[in-house]
Amino acid sequence: MSATPQPYRSRRRTTRLLAAAAGVATVGALVAALPASAGESTKKPGHQRPGRYQDVQLLSFNDLHGNLEPPSGSAGRVTEIQPDGTTKTIDAGGVEYLATHLRQAREGNKYSVTAAGGDMVGASPLISGLFHDEPTIEALNKLDLDVSSVGNHEFDEGARELGRLQNGGCHPTDGCYVAGEKFKGADFPYLAANVLDEKTKKPVLKPYWVWKKNGVKVGFIGVTLEDTPGVVSAEGVKGLTFKDEVETINKYAKELERQGVKSVVALVHEGGLPASQAYNYDCDSPGGGDGISGPIVDIAKNVTPRVDALVTGHTHAAYACTIDDPSGKPRTVTSASSFGRLYTDTTLTYDRRTGDIARTAVASANHVVTRDVPKAPDMTELITRWNTLAAPIGNKPIGYISGDISSAGTESPMGDLIADAQLAYGKELDPGTDLALMNPGGIRAPLTYAAKGAEGDGVVTYAEGFTVQPFANTVNLQDFTGAQLVQVLKEQVTGTNAASPKVLQVSSGLTYTLDLTKSGADRVVTDSIRLNGAAIDPAATYRVASNSFLAGGGDGFTTLGQGTNDLVGDDDLAALEKYLLANSSATDPIAPPAANRITIVQ
Repeated sequence: MSATPQPYRSRRRTTRLLAAAAGVATVGALVAALPASAGESTKKPGHQRPGRYQDVQLLSFNDLHGNLEPPSGSAGRVTEIQPDGTTKTIDAGGVEYLATHLRQAREGNKYSVTAAGGDMVGASPLISGLFHDEPTIEALNKLDLDVSSVGNHEFDEGARELGRLQNGGCHPTDGCYVAGEKFKGADFPYLAANVLDEKTKKPVLKPYWVWKKNGVKVGFIGVTLEDTPGVVSAEGVKGLTFKDEVETINKYAKELERQGVKSVVALVHEGGLPASQAYNYDCDSPGGGDGISGPIVDIAKNVTPRVDALVTGHTHAAYACTIDDPSGKPRTVTSASSFGRLYTDTTLTYDRRTGDIARTAVASANHVVTRDVPKAPDMTELITRWNTLAAPIGNKPIGYISGDISSAGTESPMGDLIADAQLAYGKELDPGTDLALMNPGGIRAPLTYAAKGAEGDGVVTYAEGFTVQPFANTVNLQDFTGAQLVQVLKEQVTGTNAASPKVLQVSSGLTYTLDLTKSGADRVVTDSIRLNGAAIDPAATYRVASNSFLAGGGDGFTTLGQGTNDLVGDDDLAALEKYLLANSSATDPIAPPAANRITIVQ
């Protein structure tokens, strides 16, 4: 890992590609009337001079997670509120369509910049994850992404690998994937203002970047959530320090102002929870920001007024809200869901006289990346090329299912299936294994019955399994006392998980009641906890299987980091593959688990 911030490489692209299809209307209406037109000139042709006000189009998205192909199932749909109050779902996502939508949105906008809120890579489907996300970086370059914050998943493979994605070079272990072709890295700068090298105390990548065009200057500061070490494996954040988001943004906003940059956008990989899952929900009703909660609200209320807008992410939610800054002035805060299903179009009206954004003129809205537009040919070519390389591995059948296995819900059928697979694998390693626990955040997709390719309905391919579990965590065995096991379950709803519970998925035989009408640790009803029908003995020893992320105390489960008699097995996807092959066939497919192990009271 470099001791000093690494400059991003100069851009290779020359001209923007514009789709020939008719343009999609963007947000251009101003909230308040301006003293002069926000156009580019107030003079007649031949005597052109920039006018005082200039609209800058900010296109943004977040949490792509390497979803180059259209996501399947619920992960590939968005909910839309209709004028009569009903809702409908719309198929969305896929970079072939995202490219077309962004290119159409840029048409006629000479002042357009595209930014991302982190988690562009990591937890990716096989087409990207198998190749250490080089295909996604290539796609983002073709999308003309200008700048991105890092997210927590950018650190899944550590800071050194993140530096390679930024600066280029072939993978240190797997090498170059195409003979004679060296990976070129990102055209855009990744920003990591609050991620410091423990030794040098300096950011591991650039903290900010300034977009400039014809005298217009907009600064971008990028941060990830301070709790990144709590949601990434210990190896991924080794040697790094993650600083407070607000303090970091305020520090660099002041530095940008000293450099004469007074218009600033913060790219923050932390997010909020809107009161509705519909992408077009009005989170400013009845008042500014009334319909949103979560960590981003506190961040937005404390980030310096020098910052004019916040592009956020991490929660995979959709919103375009206004939240008052510390001076009481409304400020735009946006997030575009995840997996490339939405993009946000924000109009920033730049005042050339002051160098700042006319904040009353900021307007923003999310737009669906519908699949009814022409596919971008360059993205189709990219997907075909990488799929050809992945096909020998990805198309291999690893099991059969009789119906969709959903990953939705507090306890999900997919979570139960994974936990059962890890218990079965744990028993192979040690017949004394008692149970398995799986973190919900590690389940990235459902398994769908309908064939995605030519494999046939009900067939689970390696690529589909990889999409569900892309992290390459190992399955670890550890010993815990019964008292520790009970404490683990209580940590689902206490400590860092108190406000937003992380309910572990449990293997067959472990049952208990989760009473969400109560508060704190009482939400886990201790007397209800049973293992194969027997109460947990606080003094007894239990052998627990979990993935290496949980075994290291991830997601706030500190007690899981205190296990003893560790035994490290194969990776978690191999365990799932082995379980499916052993328990299903074309004539006898596995049925979706009933998801009835946790009794939920709410």
